[in-house]
Amino acid sequence: MWNGLPTWVTFSPILGMLVLLFIPRQRNRWLKWVGMAGTLPPLILAITMFVLFDPQSRGVQFAQHVSWIHIPIPQSPGWKLSYAMGADGLSLPLVLMTTIIAALAAVGSMYIKERVKSYFLLFLLLETAMLGVFLARDLFLFFLFFEVTLVATYFLVGIWGYMERERAANQFLLYNGLGSALMLLAFGGLLLVFGTLNLDQLLVRTSQLFADPEWMQGPLRQVIWGIFLCILIAFGIKLPAFPFHTWMLRVHVEAPPAVVMIHSGVLLKMGAYGLIRFGVDLFPPLVQQMATFLAVLGLVNILYGAALAFVQRDLKRVLAYSSVSHMGIILFGIAALNFSGLQGAVFQAVSHGFISALMFLIIAVLYERTGTTMIDEMSGLAKAMPVLSGVLLAGGLALLGLPGMSGFVSEFLAFLGMFKQYPVIAGIGALGLILAAAYTLRAVMAATFGPFLDRWERLTDTKAVETVPMLVLLGLIIAIGVYPQMLGEPMQTTLQMIVTRIGG
Repeated sequence: MWNGLPTWVTFSPILGMLVLLFIPRQRNRWLKWVGMAGTLPPLILAITMFVLFDPQSRGVQFAQHVSWIHIPIPQSPGWKLSYAMGADGLSLPLVLMTTIIAALAAVGSMYIKERVKSYFLLFLLLETAMLGVFLARDLFLFFLFFEVTLVATYFLVGIWGYMERERAANQFLLYNGLGSALMLLAFGGLLLVFGTLNLDQLLVRTSQLFADPEWMQGPLRQVIWGIFLCILIAFGIKLPAFPFHTWMLRVHVEAPPAVVMIHSGVLLKMGAYGLIRFGVDLFPPLVQQMATFLAVLGLVNILYGAALAFVQRDLKRVLAYSSVSHMGIILFGIAALNFSGLQGAVFQAVSHGFISALMFLIIAVLYERTGTTMIDEMSGLAKAMPVLSGVLLAGGLALLGLPGMSGFVSEFLAFLGMFKQYPVIAGIGALGLILAAAYTLRAVMAATFGPFLDRWERLTDTKAVETVPMLVLLGLIIAIGVYPQMLGEPMQTTLQMIVTRIGG
């Protein structure tokens, strides 16, 4: 009876969109309340799916499969594209994270003042597409959802962003459009070679192919390598991995904070999901040969992002380069190709999603009151805004990986897996953790505990509508850090199956 649950989760935000269509554009207050309420059905359904999920089951759960498109080909069965949805231990934590962050980002959208109706229509469309990306079990369906996320994000950044919003939106579309083109090329190659885009069928057929030692000798080898490299680059751009990171920096700075909560918290994690789902799981022998390259790439991300975050004077840029560094930890976990590493990569995706969403929500509140995100101009805020300053400090401690918070668990697991495979690279990468403490504490202390400025005399601290979302995110970060099994148990069986496929 629950087989349609992924579909209900994915498309439930459309209920909010339908209600928004009947509300006049001038009723901004109504539009905001309905927009926020539109994120509650997917959140409730995602929690239901999380509770009903059986962590011991080895297959896809809540599976739904309907024949959709049939492309006839002479003298062959033709190509069949299906509407296939389902959840496993890899997608379920990301789905729950998406619904939580989307609901809290909707609350963070209270500062939107222009074209509110259009904003929330695009916001809920974006949430639908993000959920579809994580729950689709057919690559064509995955691609459609992925493209919708690009279109919705482009308009959210280009219309409601800051001074250089159009340039940021165009750069976003240029890089991600290139990634989409490579992804489409790869999926087309998979369809030509294996005759299907159903993920479960592809897992069987790629396993059969790689079990035959003859495949390395024929021309098929170059085709398979070409498909794999297209997938690697496409999702490397989305992650983003160095040197494809520049578009992300501009979006983090120019997009409205609520959109950055979604972008940094969820959209970047689609890159990590794609690398594990379509790279590691479908092409185990190829990813084994590329593991050293991925480890070095992760090391570059970690050190490069941390070093540049340390010298930034804008709090948004500090967090942007911090995201680059933390995505390197995900690459570390993937490159380890063992259970600890992959578990650390997924933990890092979820943990960084909550931490970055919290930090950008704090930035939204700060900017609304001070009109700036420059660290030097925000000195002494702790006296005028003690609650916000305390939450900012707690978020900073989570960002630098303090034990007892989710960042520590994810970093520990990823580095544990990396030390087993590449101890030298892992040892050098640990320098990034030291730099993370340096740039985080520098930014937080300078903004909140420096000399008090007279112009902050009339500042008011956070309201209840702002404090509650912050405390929810902070509570989740601490809960995962104190009891990581709540997140680790659902993913164990799925990750064990992936590790088995790659020979672990």
